[in-house]
Amino acid sequence: MVKPLTFKGDKSKKRKRREATEDQQQHHHRESKSSRSTNTTTDPSRPDAAAADDVDEDAAAVATADDQSWVSADVPGDINGPVLIVLPSDPPTCLACDAHGKVFASEVENMIEGDPRTAEPHDVRQVWVATKVAGTESISFKGHHGKYLGCDKYGILSANANAISTFESFRIIQPPDTPGMFALQTHAGDGEKFIAVKEKGSGKSGAVEIRGDATSIAFESTLRIRMQARYKPKVKATKESKAWEKVTRRELEAAVGRRLEEHEVKRLKRARKEGNYHEEVLDMRARGKHDKYA
Repeated sequence: MVKPLTFKGDKSKKRKRREATEDQQQHHHRESKSSRSTNTTTDPSRPDAAAADDVDEDAAAVATADDQSWVSADVPGDINGPVLIVLPSDPPTCLACDAHGKVFASEVENMIEGDPRTAEPHDVRQVWVATKVAGTESISFKGHHGKYLGCDKYGILSANANAISTFESFRIIQPPDTPGMFALQTHAGDGEKFIAVKEKGSGKSGAVEIRGDATSIAFESTLRIRMQARYKPKVKATKESKAWEKVTRRELEAAVGRRLEEHEVKRLKRARKEGNYHEEVLDMRARGKHDKYA
């Protein structure tokens, strides 16, 4: 599921809440107090259990910040989810479309020192949702208005299609010795035609013409694709691995079924990193039963 996009400079929106009556506030206070007394431990030797919720909230905040960041796709297999297609123009522009499906070059404003490798969208019209076309090696791009980017047989681009056909399918090619750069071959790779730009000389985004009839891969037809970090396979796998490695003492004791010594906690946490966690849990369970009936 694609989350709503946020852009740099947007003000955070807070939900409006109705003012609670005095009785409702007292009721909420009693429920919160009861919940805390039920879920937290009173053992002073285990402060980590009481702080577990705070740690989880901090981790969630970091994860949310990471989810909103943009990174560059390195290989065709990375491309998925919301993307920004940066064009080889000066100044840097990106592929965009309006509500009527007209495709145009939109100037990129969110960059660090004018470097297109740091580009991020500032307008929803610049964002496309990339999805692999089932049964093929091609990718489709859906615009903000819910219709797909396409290229007709004359090389004219538009975003008016409600469904995906060969015209709305693009094969991603990575030229040799150009990491992070791609060429979009039109018609699912059926023919040697590519999306390319042609600048008319004035140096403004309105003077950049985008067509899908270039006959070779050259500078004008090599694009950079920026994407949301949470959709990048390598970043996603790393995040899932780190989430798996984070575990509280309470969770470990619940898995083993008894109180754990400090060295046992360290041993299980190390096992989660090394991949033999379940074997260690079973071993500790067996030892616990042996000690109990010894």
